[in-house]
Parts: sequence; C-alpha cells; structure tokens
Amino acid sequence: MELLSSIAAIRTFSGSARGRGRRIALVPTMGYLHEGHASLIRAARAHAEVVVVSAFVNPLQFGPAEDFDLYPRDAQRDRAVAAEAGADALWTPAGDEMYPVAPEVTVNPGTVGTILEGAIRPGHFAGVLTVVLKLFGLVAPDVAVFGRKDAQQAFLVRRMVHDLNVPVTIVVAPSVREPDGLAMSSRNVYLGPAERQAASAIPRALAAGVALFRSGERRAGNVVAATWKALSAESALTVEYINVVDPDTFMPSHAATPRSYLVVAARAGKRRLIDNVVLSEGLEADRQIAAG
Repeated sequence: MELLSSIAAIRTFSGSARGRGRRIALVPTMGYLHEGHASLIRAARAHAEVVVVSAFVNPLQFGPAEDFDLYPRDAQRDRAVAAEAGADALWTPAGDEMYPVAPEVTVNPGTVGTILEGAIRPGHFAGVLTVVLKLFGLVAPDVAVFGRKDAQQAFLVRRMVHDLNVPVTIVVAPSVREPDGLAMSSRNVYLGPAERQAASAIPRALAAGVALFRSGERRAGNVVAATWKALSAESALTVEYINVVDPDTFMPSHAATPRSYLVVAARAGKRRLIDNVVLSEGLEADRQIAAG
C-alpha cells in the first residue's frame, strides 16, 4: 500500500492508474479507521481495480463548540487497517494544503441539509459536501463508497453528484455493528462504560420500530412512538430526534413504507450517536462483527 500525503502525490497516483486503464474507487474517511471502514474498503474492491482511502479530519464540518481538536487520530492504526483491508493507497492530506485559506465558495446542501443532523449542526453538511467535492476533484475516482450509518450524508452526496453532474458512482454500503448492535463509529471511543451500556439501547429501539412495521403498522407516527418509547426507557440517553423519512427526499413522512428510513439521534452524556435502519430490512441487513 502506498502512503501519500500531498495533493501532488495523489494526482500523480490517480493519473498513473487512469493511464493504465484502471478504475479507481475512493473511500473518504476522517481516519481512526475501524472494521466499519474496513468493510467499505472491501466493498470498494468489488467496484474497482484501485482503491484509495483518504483520511482527513475536515474542519469545515465541525461547529465552533464541536470536537475537531479532540477527534480521535491514530496514523499507525489507519495504516494497519487500510493495508489489512486491501487498500492500494492511503492518502492523508494536510489541512493547510487542503485549505490554504478559508474557502469563499462552498457547496449549498439545500433544504435537506437544514433538517435532522443539519438542524442540530448548522453548516455541517455544507462542510461535508465541500470537502467531498474537493476529494472527487483531486482523486478523480470512478466510484466512491460511503457507509449507511451516515444516511443523510450519503443522500446528500448522491444528490450533489446528480445535481452537479459529477462523474462518480456512489455506493452506499451497510453499517457494521458491534455484537450488541451498536453501529460502529470512530467517536464510540469517547464512550465511558456507563455511556457505552446506555448506547446499546439505540439498536434495541430501532428494532422495536421495525417490529411494529413488520406487524403491519404503516403510520409513521406510530413507528416513531414505538421507537421513542423503547429509547426513552434508557434514562442515561437524551433523545434528539426520531423520524421516519422518505428515501427519495429524506424528508419526514407520514407514511412508513418498506424503503423508508427510521433515523435516530441521541446523546449518551456529551456524546452524540446517530443510527438508522431501512424498515423492510431491519438490523439484519447490516454486518455484525464477531464477539471478541
């Protein structure tokens, strides 16, 4: 696996691959790689001959009171996970090269960027889409692979690619879950033992909403209520939102359909956790990792 750290290096690497007629897949990450990222790298391999992983903690998507400086970083871990998963290159650009000055031009995420995560984290999705578009321009991938845990992000990336005619195919891979069902996230490292125990209520609550849907319930409000009841039983969690959203618009919906997403955000102490399921698929569609 090649280790690249500059814009010139990734352009040379990608240009060489394209010159040899190789398809390129990009897996954009913020580093601190784990099995969830490894699953994205393996999924990318199914779509291209060359897999590039970017590891860049993007300051544009963090608010003033958020955890940019504390976001977990471990370069040695990133190299080991990326290499083991089969990446051909790990690109770790420096912040001052990606943003020599604060950008005047950014990507407007539209209405969907102002709801759910966008309402709680104003400006977050403008920062996400701006860096993703930069990554696409620098790597020039044929395919980019994202995880479904960040479903709203994946929706907006797909919408940006469609609306701006960006020649990249977007693949959204299933979430990877811990043995107790908690979706894997780099930020899980922040959770203390009590918070980690409380967080396990999130997949149980999603399962409750899915169970009601499978019993025949098609009113989104009732699915949300069942999920809320299960989640609020864990007193150590603070629920921020629970919604059923339309997969084609990502807007909250009154009707629960097989393709609808059930989305959840909650806090365990100071730590925010997000998760989701497709109602017809449930947690079974995600990839569980082996205990231990």
